[in-house]
Amino acid sequence: MSTTTTRSVELVELGKFFAITAHRFDTGQSAPEMFSAAIDAVWHQLAEDSQAHTAFTERHAGREIVHAETSGRGFVAWVTAYEEAYGPLPAIWFTDGNGAVDTAALTAYRETGRVVAEWKCSPAPGDGDGNTPAKTAR
Repeated sequence: MSTTTTRSVELVELGKFFAITAHRFDTGQSAPEMFSAAIDAVWHQLAEDSQAHTAFTERHAGREIVHAETSGRGFVAWVTAYEEAYGPLPAIWFTDGNGAVDTAALTAYRETGRVVAEWKCSPAPGDGDGNTPAKTAR
């Protein structure tokens, strides 16, 4: 996140991630794994301002989404939904908090279409019950 441009790319991707999150919650699937340290760092910055964070998640997911500390390693199942909606994952998804791209992981993804990664957090519904419905327009 050395420049505003980089931050905006990360925010765009975070918005897409929240849209995927909402779809997964709406269809009874588990929360998607946040495997990008670069995008997660922007999420942490956004979460420092609770009003801005809530507005951002409501704009992109139709509801409040919160940051939940979780950890794991394995196949990242939501990538196919992302690709169907937005195309291939950009390199920022394979970038650490210092801006270094994991070229081996990015190459493996480009060759196989699969992501196997570690994660330290995932989104959770704002009310904590796992069943937060999307807000309806009035």
